[in-house]
Amino acid sequence: MITSRISSKAQTTLPRAVRAALGVGGGDDLVYEIKGRSVVLTKAATAVEDPFAVFEEWASEEDAQAFADL
Repeated sequence: MITSRISSKAQTTLPRAVRAALGVGGGDDLVYEIKGRSVVLTKAATAVEDPFAVFEEWASEEDAQAFADL
C-alpha cells in the first residue's frame, strides 16, 4: 500500500510509484472520479496542440494544391 500525507494547505505529493503507474509528470493534468467513498485517479487526456492534426477531410494532395495560395 502506498500512502501520502495531506498538508495543512490540502496539498499532497504523488509518490513516485503512482506517477510512474499513471505516466504523469510536472504539468500534466489529473482527473478525479468519486465512486462512493473511493476516488479513481487517472491522467487527463491531453489536448491536441494542432486542432487540425486530426481533421483529415481536406487532407488530399488536390486540396493542398487548391489551398496553397491562401
